[in-house]
Amino acid sequence: MTVPTHAPQRRILQGDLLDFTADPGFAAPQEAAGVRWRPDHRVLIDQGRIQQVLAPGEALPEGWQGVAVEAYPGQLIMPGFIDTHVHCPQLDVIASFGTELLDWLNTYTFPAERRYADPAVSHAGAERFLNALWAHGTTSAVVFPTVHKVSAEALFEQAGARQMRLVTGKVLMNRHAPDGLRDDVEQAERDCEDLIARFHGQHRQAFAVTVRFAPTSTPEQLRMAGGLCQRHAGTYMQTHVAENRDEVRWVAELYPDARSYLDVYDRDGLIGPRAVLAHGIWLDERDRAVLREHGAQIAHSPSSNLFLGSGLFDWAQAQREGLAVSLASDVGGGTSLSMLRNMADAYKIQALQGTRLTAWKALYTATLGAARALGLQDEMGQIEPGRFADVAIWDWARGPVASHRDALARASHAGLHERAFVWMTLGDERNLVSTLVAGQTVFEALGDTH
Repeated sequence: MTVPTHAPQRRILQGDLLDFTADPGFAAPQEAAGVRWRPDHRVLIDQGRIQQVLAPGEALPEGWQGVAVEAYPGQLIMPGFIDTHVHCPQLDVIASFGTELLDWLNTYTFPAERRYADPAVSHAGAERFLNALWAHGTTSAVVFPTVHKVSAEALFEQAGARQMRLVTGKVLMNRHAPDGLRDDVEQAERDCEDLIARFHGQHRQAFAVTVRFAPTSTPEQLRMAGGLCQRHAGTYMQTHVAENRDEVRWVAELYPDARSYLDVYDRDGLIGPRAVLAHGIWLDERDRAVLREHGAQIAHSPSSNLFLGSGLFDWAQAQREGLAVSLASDVGGGTSLSMLRNMADAYKIQALQGTRLTAWKALYTATLGAARALGLQDEMGQIEPGRFADVAIWDWARGPVASHRDALARASHAGLHERAFVWMTLGDERNLVSTLVAGQTVFEALGDTH
């Protein structure tokens, strides 16, 4: 359940800490670098940030002796997950049957998004969405609202009230969309400027110039979006690229003078170190080089790619070519907000291409890796002094089958990775005990004794 109560300013959590100091890459588990395992450690939290991490036997610093220890023996404490591509209004259409991307947008997504013109719908939708993220152990996200300014305002206001790091912005979409979902270039620019002035840099909020995808913006709107990126240093850019082969062909018809789908964005100044591009399945070698040279990232969305039949993203190839890759749920094309479920799907996608994705690589990518890709590694992604206390506490196993498998993993000589891989593969939001954002409890599982 979501808990609206406010925790005391000072807190001490005690449990088994797992986080990362470097990218483990696609190395075998026993050869992976950067895995940091600290069993039975204490995490001291004050004013929303981690102040100190103490090993067993280390004395509390002066002034902390009277703070109660919140003990989670045998449970896992990790940085909260970071979802780099997800759609707030699409909780309304998650698990919709039977179409590929373009039909899915027209049949399910666009009708749902039209309802967000109503401020009451936008505010209720934002509350439901943020509560759902926290209930899945996600403490930060890069989010698509709708074309309506109020849908972005609702997200900014509610996330800001909890000091949650959120990256979002009004969707830009002025063609190839139904009535009620199109904006115009001039008004959209004014709306974005106003949102930037009011929310960007406030209460851990960041504005993203949010282009739906190339087909739903005219060349004039893309130029305007590029101008926003250039004028407002520190803002992000988010969009979709090369998700589906029919989509790629459509973009080629709409922009015959562009070298590629990615080039449509690049030539207008939309590709930079703060660009987050969802999917990127059907990019060519030159496209990948452009992303690498600009420091942009691909938000890999495994559950969505499988559910919509979009294709298999070659993560190992992207790694070899120096591309930044983060991990995303892409709900509602994706079928779960659980980053654990998306990691399990990512494993299957890579296995089909002859690569074995370790738990270390997957968990790193959803925590410190995503923070680094977003340029926010000094704020989140690790259990480290100075970082915000964005933390999730987990049970290793829930249910008789998972508990039996976890017990066998603990008894084996395979090491910690086997246990982490079992948790990643069999676990989901039911394993979640509690979620903290900036040191405040925002979710606590029913029936938990802590």
